[in-house]
Formats: sequence, C-alpha cells, structure tokens
Amino acid sequence: MYIPKHFKVTDFDEIREFIERNSFGTIVTTKDGKPIATHLPLEFHKQGDDYYITGHMAYANPQWRTFEDDNENVLVMYQGPHAYISSSWYKSENVPTWNYQSVHIYGTASIMSEQELQEDLILLLQKYEQHRKNPALWENLSSQTKKQIKGIVGFKIKMKEVQAAYKLSQNRNEDDYYNIIDNLYEEEDLNSKALAEVMKDKE
Repeated sequence: MYIPKHFKVTDFDEIREFIERNSFGTIVTTKDGKPIATHLPLEFHKQGDDYYITGHMAYANPQWRTFEDDNENVLVMYQGPHAYISSSWYKSENVPTWNYQSVHIYGTASIMSEQELQEDLILLLQKYEQHRKNPALWENLSSQTKKQIKGIVGFKIKMKEVQAAYKLSQNRNEDDYYNIIDNLYEEEDLNSKALAEVMKDKE
C-alpha cells in the first residue's frame, strides 16, 4: 500500500485497536493469477510471540482452498470511516481529496481443525452477544444448530507484515484542520460524521 510519510502509522497498539474496532475485513488471495476476495468478520489474537487473524467462510466458498495452494500470500484489508474532503473548506485554494483509515496485513494462512474452529466461534459469539438480553452464546445453541459448523471452514492467518495509513488531513494547517472537522459534522452521511469523530480524537 502506498503511504505518504504524513499518513503512515507504526504504533502497533494503535493499529491493533483499529482492527478490533473495524473487524469486518476483506481477505484477498489469488487463484491461477486471478485475485479472489471475501468480506468477513475477522478477529485478532496473540499466541505466544505471534499474532493471528482468524475467521471462517462457507465451505462452498472456493477461496479457502487457496489457503492450501498458496498459503504464503494472503492479504487482509481493514477499512475505517472515509469521506470526501472539499477544497472549499480550506482557507486558500487547493484541490479536494479523500480522507480515510486503512490497514493491510500480509500473512500465511492455514486451515483450523474443527476444535480450533469451535473455540474461535465461542470467542466470536462472546464478543458480539454477551451484552444482549438473550445472548446467542455457543452454550445456548441447540445441538442441531451447532451441527451447522460442518458447513464452514475456519482459518487463521499468521501476521508477517503490517501497513497502516491514516489520511486525516495531518498535512493541513490548524485552521483548515478544524474547519474540515466542522464541515464533516455538517454532512448527511454517517461516514463523514464518524470520520469527524476520528479526526477530533486525533487533535
């Protein structure tokens, strides 16, 4: 990923927090030279000194087979809020642009055992269900529902390289920066408002 120096993020703890907040990612692999992508909820884990991205996809999805064929070249992409930035928000004439947050992770993929997959599903359900009134936790599911695990394939990706870009108008002067935040709040779409919140937190 091309990252101008103003926008490069290297703090791993900050990147990890971003991944955990924006955990719906995109996995990209290749089959016979053609890129294949799947959009999935993905979780971040540490095991010993290594970091992993875990998830699952439908057995019918052919992409998981590329993890066996070329498991050394897996790209995982995460996207945060993004929005158009009008040059009319600057004090002096310039060109419009687009602000965004993005993280790319390169790694090695492997297929989980059924036991590993079950353990991963237990953690996934705890993350998204435990605060709900009638949580659909693993232990609350019927044996019939649990059998559907046969229809999915679990995988884990050992992280080898991380690239992170936060393009948040860091290269603008202070007046422009705060004016961009104010104008983003005025926009109607939720992405613009969410981006304004991110920029405000980075003040």
